[in-house]
Amino acid sequence: MADSTGSNQGNEIDENGAVGGEDTVDDVIIEQGAVVFRGYVVEAARVDNQEFVIAPEDLGGRPNEGQDSQVKDIVRNLIEIADELNRNAELESLLSRVEFDSAESLFFTVARKIFEDGINWGRVVALFHLAYKLIIKAITRDRNEIIQTIIGWVLNFIGEHVSRWIREHGGWEGVRNYSQNLRWQNVAIFAAAVLTGVLAYWKMSS
Repeated sequence: MADSTGSNQGNEIDENGAVGGEDTVDDVIIEQGAVVFRGYVVEAARVDNQEFVIAPEDLGGRPNEGQDSQVKDIVRNLIEIADELNRNAELESLLSRVEFDSAESLFFTVARKIFEDGINWGRVVALFHLAYKLIIKAITRDRNEIIQTIIGWVLNFIGEHVSRWIREHGGWEGVRNYSQNLRWQNVAIFAAAVLTGVLAYWKMSS
């Protein structure tokens, strides 16, 4: 609201049109990321033909939150990129050997390594894939109490290291343009190789 001098007081709108500037925009990116990640887990479990069905509510979300057409498009694009990771037998073998007593150390060590020399959507998917596999292991081992903790790791890491890049590349919707470029297949292969290498290194050094 303008005061008597005509100047604005209180909230300011940045060039992106968001109230409160870049920090507020990044908060929105994280909130959207929570919905997108839950949608990714739900859809990845379906694609993987898991023996159980996961709903958003199982992950702390709202019923039908993933039915938004925009969210569905974003999740579909992320799943397409993740296909290369699913086909990497060595990666799947390494992930299957992760134990929960070391899961937090593994997650943050691997996450930092994935992004240490750059960010792209393939690397974001690698982060999602790692967390998804940990969640599936939690469900199959009846350790549902750790699911929200794993989701928290993902969102904290995105908030601290990735949200600005996502904002600068069109928000979560940016992956839709990215997936239309044939280069994403090369990036997905590279991301799978990076994730496999980091996991192998972590396994040998732990």
